[in-house]
Amino acid sequence: MFLENTSKPIKKRGWIEVICGSMFSGKTEELIRRMKRAQFAKQKVEIFKPEIDTRYDSEKVVSHDSNEIHSTPVPSSANIVLLANNVDVVGIDEAQFFDDELVNVCNQLANSGIRVIVAGLDMDFKGIPFGPIPAIMACAEYVTKVHAICVKCGELAHHSHRIVEEKKLVHLGETDAYEPLCRSCFTTIQKMNK
Repeated sequence: MFLENTSKPIKKRGWIEVICGSMFSGKTEELIRRMKRAQFAKQKVEIFKPEIDTRYDSEKVVSHDSNEIHSTPVPSSANIVLLANNVDVVGIDEAQFFDDELVNVCNQLANSGIRVIVAGLDMDFKGIPFGPIPAIMACAEYVTKVHAICVKCGELAHHSHRIVEEKKLVHLGETDAYEPLCRSCFTTIQKMNK
């Protein structure tokens, strides 16, 4: 006796992963690692980054450790949906620089069966939740918070302290402009600067 297979084809399931933390915590390194694993598994991947992020390269996503992967720079989150065709995995780096529509974009991609991996700062230099990251974290199935090491005391750091005189929210920089601090050291410096 043979049983007829009457089941429907399995629909590809999508989800959202967020990698967040302070500067120098390894967010981009972890994004690149996950994307390269997907490529190794012969999955179709596409990585996007905001056009304004040209610190290391205008087209590649590059970590502070010089690990890199090709990406597509886009001016807004709406472009991601238009360019993410026939892919299994979408990576989005420096997500804090995108507009708030990124939340809907990530949900739309995940609802269509795509694995979405988002990396970005969860707080700005003042310690305030940054851009669309908090809302994406609320929608995500998986959230990984990575930490740097505080340059003052050696504890786990989760603040990106700006060390240059610049009041604008977005200021692209590296170790010349930011340092990772723990809560205690960040709070102490904030009090001294008031």
